[in-house]
Amino acid sequence: MPQTPKQPPQTTAPHRSDCPITCTLELLGDKWSLLLIRDIAVAGKHRYSELENSPENIPTNILAERLKRLTHNNILEKICYQQRPPRYAYMLTPKGANLLPVLHAISKWALENDTGSWQPPNIFWQLTPEKVLANQKQYITEINANKR
Repeated sequence: MPQTPKQPPQTTAPHRSDCPITCTLELLGDKWSLLLIRDIAVAGKHRYSELENSPENIPTNILAERLKRLTHNNILEKICYQQRPPRYAYMLTPKGANLLPVLHAISKWALENDTGSWQPPNIFWQLTPEKVLANQKQYITEINANKR
């Protein structure tokens, strides 16, 4: 009797289809998730209050839900930087940092096709997933130094 190959464990709900675009849009296809990833990767915003004060004015209930969903799906990692009251910083995981080329592609498309878009600063185009992760590592080191 032939054996069926094992399927990898799912970290998200079943998808409508196995199309990679469908799978990605089910996780990131709302109007807020990629903006949160942008703010963490590019602007270095890691705390809830910093993300809440982004120019797009994300409603707090949606911000909390998106952070929870992105953390659950291993796009973000939630790190406690203060015990009382509990305060958290949100960092991109390697999986999340690997979305940076997607942000570059979306920005490039907008610049070519939407006359209302502004040119992102040069630092945005120079960022790589590796640089983002290194910047976050430095941020965590600074947080830990302040705990002492």
